[in-house]
Amino acid sequence: MKKYQDHFFKKAKKDNYPARSVYKLKEMDKKFKLLDFGQNVLDLGAAPGSWSLYAADKVGVKGQVLAVDLNGPDISFPDQVTFVQGDVFDPDSEAGKRIRDKAPFDLILSDMAPKTTGVKFTDQARSFNLAMEALHVARRYLKARGGFVVKILEGPDIQELQKEIRSVFKKVKHFKPKSSRTESKEIFLVGQGFLGAMSDEP
Repeated sequence: MKKYQDHFFKKAKKDNYPARSVYKLKEMDKKFKLLDFGQNVLDLGAAPGSWSLYAADKVGVKGQVLAVDLNGPDISFPDQVTFVQGDVFDPDSEAGKRIRDKAPFDLILSDMAPKTTGVKFTDQARSFNLAMEALHVARRYLKARGGFVVKILEGPDIQELQKEIRSVFKKVKHFKPKSSRTESKEIFLVGQGFLGAMSDEP
């Protein structure tokens, strides 16, 4: 554990965030202008809650953040955050129902990670499957021109995921945050300008 107590770990404690992962979202937000006042945001894999806290601060009192995770958080959220514990991919679960009720979203975030086995191929495949499931949620519940951020472990599947995202977003970018641990194999794909809901536009 000691080796992980680096600059970003200590900074998160000082800034009252439950995890260092908040700085990854901050970097992406700074670069891609993802979050704005009044937005409706869905945070998939939200626990322990750092991304939802940051998103809540950016969307302000007129915005909303729906945070969903299989695990519960150990923190309190501001009023504009609704946390639901459950399976985001089960449409009949409480989480699935809340997502439908709160949709459509301006931005969908997914920092979900699989339970790792230590077997590189298996872990990459599980990460790809989670990312594709998150993309499926985005395709169903994003507003036209909305944004999407998803994490995936580096591997041969990234190109297929990028192709799928590119088919429904105007712009797609790779991003490796400086705040990621040096040994981490995670990459974020950022889709902007969702095209899938354009049929409802005048």
